[in-house]
Amino acid sequence: MSHELLAGLGEARLLAIIRGEDAAASVKTALTLLEEGFRFLEISLNTADALEVIGTVAREAPEGARIGAGTVLTADDVHRVREAGATYAVTPAVATSVAESARLDFPVIAGAMTPTECVSAMRQGATAVKLFPASIGGPPYLKALRDPLPDIPFVAVGGIGVQLVSEYLSVGAVAVGLGSPLIKDAAAGGNLDELRERAARFRAAVDAWTSR
Repeated sequence: MSHELLAGLGEARLLAIIRGEDAAASVKTALTLLEEGFRFLEISLNTADALEVIGTVAREAPEGARIGAGTVLTADDVHRVREAGATYAVTPAVATSVAESARLDFPVIAGAMTPTECVSAMRQGATAVKLFPASIGGPPYLKALRDPLPDIPFVAVGGIGVQLVSEYLSVGAVAVGLGSPLIKDAAAGGNLDELRERAARFRAAVDAWTSR
């Protein structure tokens, strides 16, 4: 399962991160992104009625889409999101959820920032490292990390706008995670047509980078 997740992310290059204060709007946001060609979504446990949102989106997602759960911090969280229908977990830090996910052979993208944290996450069984918050050091920091740690798969997350997508991919990110620059107010009931436009711009940025 971990290999499939990494391979899929390496093709899609984009992971949408939904954290919403309105459950219905969060579901609509997720389904809109799936309609726009996104195949990897992360629904944060900070979202209103998060487990119900995960379950609804997982049931309605098209074949080939992967619905994950974010802000998974504890072993109990891992069990709850699996039961809800998530197919992978994402953490903001090297928490107890990483080892529990690995024990269950449940793919997990573990949040880390320093070289020590990155190595620790992989030793605990992480599928990939979520470089978070990536905005602190930007693409140069990811490049610096990958020089001594070339075998760690990195997903860059945090403050990544359209203009930075190609820069992160160029220094070796497997994919980039897109939160507020993509979602903005959609998960709080904002305009879904504007969300579609942003989604198209991010996908176009990946296509342009791929076809260089």
